[in-house]
Parts: sequence; structure tokens; C-alpha cells
Amino acid sequence: MERHADVLIIGGGPAGIQFASRLKKLAPEKKVVMLRPEPHSMIYCAIPYAIEGLFDIKKTFKRDELVTDLGVELVRRAAVSVDLKKRRVVDDKGDVYVAETIFIATGAKPFLPPLPGVEAKNVYTVKTQNDLERIIARIENGARRAVVVGAGAIGIEQAQAYVARGVETYLVEMAAYVLPTMLDAEMAVPVQDVLHKKGVKLILSDTVSKLETGGQGVSRVLLSSGKEIELDPSRDFICFAVGMKPDISLFEGQGLEMTKDGIVVDNFMRTSLPGIYAAGDCCSGLSLIDGMPLSGKLATNAVQMAKVAAAGVAGRKDEYKWFVNGAATCAGDLRIGATGFTEAIAANRNFKTVSGYGETTNMFPMMPGASNLKVKIVADTETGRILGGQILGYSSVTDKVDIISLAIQHRFTLWDLSHLSYSAQPWQSYFPAHNAIVDACEQALGKLEERNKNVRCVE
Repeated sequence: MERHADVLIIGGGPAGIQFASRLKKLAPEKKVVMLRPEPHSMIYCAIPYAIEGLFDIKKTFKRDELVTDLGVELVRRAAVSVDLKKRRVVDDKGDVYVAETIFIATGAKPFLPPLPGVEAKNVYTVKTQNDLERIIARIENGARRAVVVGAGAIGIEQAQAYVARGVETYLVEMAAYVLPTMLDAEMAVPVQDVLHKKGVKLILSDTVSKLETGGQGVSRVLLSSGKEIELDPSRDFICFAVGMKPDISLFEGQGLEMTKDGIVVDNFMRTSLPGIYAAGDCCSGLSLIDGMPLSGKLATNAVQMAKVAAAGVAGRKDEYKWFVNGAATCAGDLRIGATGFTEAIAANRNFKTVSGYGETTNMFPMMPGASNLKVKIVADTETGRILGGQILGYSSVTDKVDIISLAIQHRFTLWDLSHLSYSAQPWQSYFPAHNAIVDACEQALGKLEERNKNVRCVE
């Protein structure tokens, strides 16, 4: 059977849903069809907490009505072949779809290293409903030990979930500290302390070199350092959380410009082929800070990209300014947030940096429940431009991360952000004289002034 639509969406994750929602608001007359192979679209960030047992896994499912109530036809099938130049797609039941516009939102898949044994039954990644159900089943069937590879946000959240379920858990990270894309080394120390106290066994500056397999799966994990972790393959398991790769194999050989990080799109989410848009984790992208390639596989990026794409398909003009990559995670009660570049990443991208710290409490210090909060600001020494920020605290830090993200988006300098106009109230904010973001900027400015003074003295 051949079906015709104004717009065909391939993929039903954050980008697909947001695109459908936005497009139907801007152009309700358009006939929109969504192909989604999964039984449910998922709230990926909630997966570790479902594993921990805080709620039923059904609460990680998004409602189909988010798109069907808008008049979008949802087809629970996979696209298996495409002819993008003809804008023609075939699904796994053999039905054909022809559309004026195709929107690609196929997302990304967890990366697995090319090691013999990664196909074993007790080796997992975490992304799908099936992944979630298999890990929970493994834990409920008596898992006593787990190895998590990769100490990014997904890795540390998974490790904590397993420990909370009584599973002895090793967390292996090739970098010298956890969360290396979010934090600098000194800001990671408190995070590592919390993980240690929770019972996570950290192994840093190390990698998996070999997986030894038995009849039922991996029985031993060998590390580059020579360390070995024994597993009972009938019940223990490994989870790889070492990054994502774009799910774009369907579009190879179609004349679509792609890189290893995804489909190339412009600021309007147009691909290299007419009538083909893309957004989200299936796309490559750029840093807003320096305009150079940067991975930005976050749902928050995906939804903004999708809104821009929908505006374009609806005949309106909107433009995406690329990735700042504000993100957050938790270690126990410690809330962790970051945005932009760390000092280490900035140095790798040829910036000379200055940093400043602000330490205060999340409420006025005399208030019951007030807790410590620390902010780090990273800036360019040449211009004073804000390049990044990192925050640790014991209450939500995302609102403060977003302030720094906005400063980065608008190319604020240390001077600009140090003059932030802010509100204060004993239950809700820093003490008026000690806004941690402002304090961090002022400290960095002081360092710059001292450097400049020393340079003048030398001259």
C-alpha cells in the first residue's frame, strides 16, 4: 500500500515528538505521519531511577497522545529502506510512504567497543525499554556484582542504581576522574567522595582490555592496568556507558552529507538534500562557543533543534545557534551541573583560560536546611568571555546552570556576569552579598587584573 503525507517523521523520540507538536501548532493543515518502531517513546533520563525501584517502568513511557491528540498519524513500524531524493520510505510491513518533506529523528544508539565478548548475554547498554527490562530482570534474579564502564552521567547514575539494589558495583573510567566532559578534576573530587561513600568501587585511569567468556556470558573483565574482576555469568553483568553513536545507517548511500557524529545540517536543520530535515542525536553539530564540531547528544538540544526544523517546514524562519550543552546529574544528595567548556576542554580547543570560584549556601545561612554550594566559572583570558561553568550543591542547581548558559549564548564577559542583577529571599536564594556566580566572576576578574599588572611590570 502506498500512503501520501505532507510530512513524514522517521523516529519518535524527543526530536520527533517536539517537531510534530510544533509543526501542528504552526501548520495544523499539514498531514503528518510518524514512523516509530518502539512500542513506547521513553523518558531516557528516568531509566536509572526505574532500575533503582523508585517507580514502575511504565512511568518512563511517554504517552502516544502527545502526538496523536494533535492529529498526527502514529505508525508503530520501522523504516527499512529509503529513497531520499524521491522522498519515499518503506516500512517493515512493506507499506510505502511518499511525502513532500521528510524529517529524520532517528536519534542515537549506545556505542559498544569492538571487543570480543560484547555480544554476550550479560553485557548491556542502557537506552531502550528492552534494556531496562533486561537489567531489572538480571538484578531481581540475584545479581551480586556489576561492572559499569564509563563514568559520565549515564554511568554514574547506573552505578548508583545498582548499588541501591544491593549489587556490588565497579565503575571503570579511562579518564583520571569522573564526569570528565562536565567537570574539571578538582570539581570532580567531591563527586568521587560521594560515590565512594555510597559503595561504588571506582577504578580510574583504566580501560577494559579483554572480556573472558564462558557458557553463559562474560566471566572475567580484564583491565589495562592488569586488574581483573570476576563475574558469575549466570547472574552478574556488565553495562557499557561509553558514549552514543548516531543511528543513521538507514541513510547511507543516499547522497546525504554525514560525518561519524551524524547527519550534517545547517542552522535551519536542513540537510544537504532538498525537502529533508533532521534534528537531535542523529545529527552532527557545532559548538556555539567556537563554531567547531562538538557532540551535543542531549534531549534539551534535540527539542530546540526540532522546533527550528518545524518552523522551517511551516514556512517560518527560525535559526539554531548550536550547542552550549548545559547538563546535570546527581551523586547521592549532591547535585551536579555544568555548561560550556571545562578548563581542560577549553585548553584542548586552544583557549587560554582563567577561572574563579564562588562558595556560599543555597539559602541565607541562618535558614534551616541551608546547604553548601560551589560555582566555578571558566573564561577566556584574552577577552574575558565566559566559556563555561560548573556547579555543585545539595539542592537543585539547574536554574543556576541555565543562567551561565544564557551568558555563554549572549557572549557575556566576566565583567557582564559579575554585574548580574538578581533577587534574594532567605528561603530561596543566596545571601545578597554572596551570589556564588557573581563571586566566581569577581575572583576570575581579580586574577586577570593581577596577570595584567604583572605583564605591565615585566614590560
